[in-house]
Amino acid sequence: MAILIALIPALAWGSTGIITTKMGGSAAQGTLGMTLGALIFGLSTLLFYVIPSAGLDFAFNPRVWVVGFVSGLFWAIGTAGQFVAFKKLGVSVGNPVSTASQIALNALMAASVLGEWTNGKMWFFGLLAIIAVVIGAVLTSLPDPNSKATPNPEADPKGGYMAIALSSLGFMMYFVFPNLLNKFGFISDAVHGAPHGSGLHYMTAIVGPQSIGQVIGALIIVVFVMHQGKTMWQPATFRNILTGLVWGIGNIAMFISAANPQIGQATAATLSQLGIIVGTFGGIYILHEKKTSRQMLYISIGTILVVVGSIIISNLSSLA
Repeated sequence: MAILIALIPALAWGSTGIITTKMGGSAAQGTLGMTLGALIFGLSTLLFYVIPSAGLDFAFNPRVWVVGFVSGLFWAIGTAGQFVAFKKLGVSVGNPVSTASQIALNALMAASVLGEWTNGKMWFFGLLAIIAVVIGAVLTSLPDPNSKATPNPEADPKGGYMAIALSSLGFMMYFVFPNLLNKFGFISDAVHGAPHGSGLHYMTAIVGPQSIGQVIGALIIVVFVMHQGKTMWQPATFRNILTGLVWGIGNIAMFISAANPQIGQATAATLSQLGIIVGTFGGIYILHEKKTSRQMLYISIGTILVVVGSIIISNLSSLA
């Protein structure tokens, strides 16, 4: 059951690029609409689960709110960068490259800073898995030099890859921050592990303040960075609320899995990125992003490498 919960983010997050493309609008409208959906989901979680199960003192713990709010700001940076990359690179290219960078950064951060890789064998197999994931993602995004590229009026490879770099750093901090603050003592072990060592109360309590941080972060980015304040309340923004609701399901499942000692941060983050399968093939078959037979071969091999690398990371304890 723990593994099944850990796989929910892959399905939910792998769908976000497809859903936001179908909903239409600019990268700014997609970002803001998604945060509004996340806000609805986050506050519903707070009101209908955290308060009844953990109590008001836990639900409104100031330190938990600080962690959640800052995590939400990091997420806004990650999401805005990813949506910009989708516009500039296309979903079938942007999704796998973004996924690989997130897997590598999150696994290394969890392993080195949170101490989840505890011996030489774990580091050997872990680094081997990361290499497989990165090579796989590169293969999925390779162009066919003999084919005519599908015209993309917003195409900007350099800008797209820079957006992914910024996005990956934002997502890394969003993933790791709640456990990192426990590691540094800002969040006590008693709060972090409640109830009964599962971490369920802490990780679900984060979601409400996190969603507020997401909305504020998105508004700042849309108005002052993207300079699209005049167009942010158009219909496309509200259509993208659906994107945020789907994302919210994956978000709460990911944090529950990260808090579960049977799964852990590195494994939860890695499994969540198996959404590369949904995003890549969804971009091709649902959004009709054209690929040649050579590219489909690259994509198939690359996807297998990403899946194999993810499986290795999720089973490091047994390999060691």
